[in-house]
Amino acid sequence: MRNLFKRCTGLLLAAVILVSGVLGAGMFSGEAIAAELDAAIRTIKANENGDTVTLPVEDFLRGRKQFNVACATCHVAGITKTNPNVGLDTESLEGAFPPRDNLAALVDYLHNPTTYDGLVEISELHPSTKSTDVYPKMRNLTEDDLQAISAHILVMPKVMGDKWGAGKTKSL
Repeated sequence: MRNLFKRCTGLLLAAVILVSGVLGAGMFSGEAIAAELDAAIRTIKANENGDTVTLPVEDFLRGRKQFNVACATCHVAGITKTNPNVGLDTESLEGAFPPRDNLAALVDYLHNPTTYDGLVEISELHPSTKSTDVYPKMRNLTEDDLQAISAHILVMPKVMGDKWGAGKTKSL
């Protein structure tokens, strides 16, 4: 009986170590990937004038985390579940009116969302700082969080290529 107890304890300990190692690797792999992103990949358009900003690794990690909390339900891997023809890929962001392919424009969109053509305000349909009563995940996001989320969206096409936004482009 004592040998059986020792074996079970040993197997249980081994399982705990294995699971801890797998979960630990999963927790830190994002940081390892982010640390490998060079400055060119982390450099994004800051505004419609073409100014650029290089995103610090910490902001990339915070943006990824906040995106996963507030946006990934509808935009997993940069797609748009409600309209798969318009993703968060570079071409779709450029094709919107006004273009949403820069940091200032995406932050503005998170405050004041409009349809892809820019004609209709949609804060009751899309999470925004205007609709925190409908989308409570937006309540605690600071301006820095909105910038980090937006920057994350702009960096991901460089990281994932056509896999971000499912390679969709707007064809209107």
